[in-house]
Amino acid sequence: MEIEILHHSDINLISELQPAEWYDIMPTIDYYTKTDFCFPIKITIDKKIVGIGTAIIHNDIAWLGHIIVHPENRNQGIGKLITQTLIDIVQLKNCDTIYLIATELGEPVYKKSGFETETEYLFFKDIKTVGAFTIFKNIVAYTDNFSNQLSHLDKQVSGEDRMFHLEQHLSGGFIYLQDDIVKGFYLPTFGEGLISAITDSAGLELMKLRLTTKETASFPVDNVTATEFMHQNNFKEYKTAKRMRLGTKKNWKPAYIYNRIGGNLG
Repeated sequence: MEIEILHHSDINLISELQPAEWYDIMPTIDYYTKTDFCFPIKITIDKKIVGIGTAIIHNDIAWLGHIIVHPENRNQGIGKLITQTLIDIVQLKNCDTIYLIATELGEPVYKKSGFETETEYLFFKDIKTVGAFTIFKNIVAYTDNFSNQLSHLDKQVSGEDRMFHLEQHLSGGFIYLQDDIVKGFYLPTFGEGLISAITDSAGLELMKLRLTTKETASFPVDNVTATEFMHQNNFKEYKTAKRMRLGTKKNWKPAYIYNRIGGNLG
């Protein structure tokens, strides 16, 4: 069993690792191999890739994502080896907080590595809303003159300094303005479509906008406003997943997240 860097040339060798219930992992793994703040690794046995995982670093905070073990190689300690290797990598990069979103299968592994649960995400699917919502006039297309406000809002909600990560998704994004102040934003191309908002009206209107083109939603259980909105429209969660942390607790606001990015970034 060997631990190595996962390279772009390995992409075509990992299709068998695709979990049936996940989005297509290939574009994201490909992105990891081309980005200087991502550190993807692979575990090989007899030159066959049997497991992968990635550390994504946002200054002093890291996320572990796409920790996947081939079904034929589970219960062999590979998941724990991947997790510990990624922990070692990010601690060498002076990260004092590590996050991940745990599947039911992965949660016991992460607990053994010292992670603790901070909150849970609710998941909804098969959402049909064609023509159901009227979009509020306060939503406008993002322009660069709102960059500083958006950056401040994102840091307030996430507790992370990650504007360098958001920048590539700002084009095509939307903001909710109240008296020329950004109260929320929606980035359709950032993972599953990140929505962060500091007022209920901003969050709900941006949710409505997103649901005109999406049939899924996911956000922290702490967001009571979003949860009530989904239930009032007869949409029920079908599963949950735990957000876990290793290291220093950070000040972030899960109640202001109206749709998550994905399993690799919260």
